[in-house]
Amino acid sequence: MKFRLWLILFIGFLVYTCLVYSYCDKNSLPGNTPDNHVVAGWNTWQEKNCQSCHQIYGLGGYLGPDLTNAASAPGKGENYMKVFIQFGTGKMPNFHLSDSETNNVVAFLKWVDKSGKNTVPKENVTWTGNYNLDN
Repeated sequence: MKFRLWLILFIGFLVYTCLVYSYCDKNSLPGNTPDNHVVAGWNTWQEKNCQSCHQIYGLGGYLGPDLTNAASAPGKGENYMKVFIQFGTGKMPNFHLSDSETNNVVAFLKWVDKSGKNTVPKENVTWTGNYNLDN
């Protein structure tokens, strides 16, 4: 009896797993997948450990700003981001990225920007980096 139950559960798990990995919706069609520049930018983001200082959707470090919507922020945009990425600032080091790497990181950040808005207000982020959602 126990064996049958485990077998049924195991087969159910296999079927469910196959469905999850084979399911395709409109958001996962090739037209909406990131291009090579975005993927290269993501790789540079990871190689340079950008998430240790910056956040995307509030996830990451807190030394630098959340970059979820940096591409569409008023008064900022592509050229603004390129200067900071390529030359750094007082807090942000100069990683000596090539023009191509800089353009790829900007392409990645523009792709992230199109994915939505970070809606957690700054006043709801505590000094520990946790969200206070009770306000």
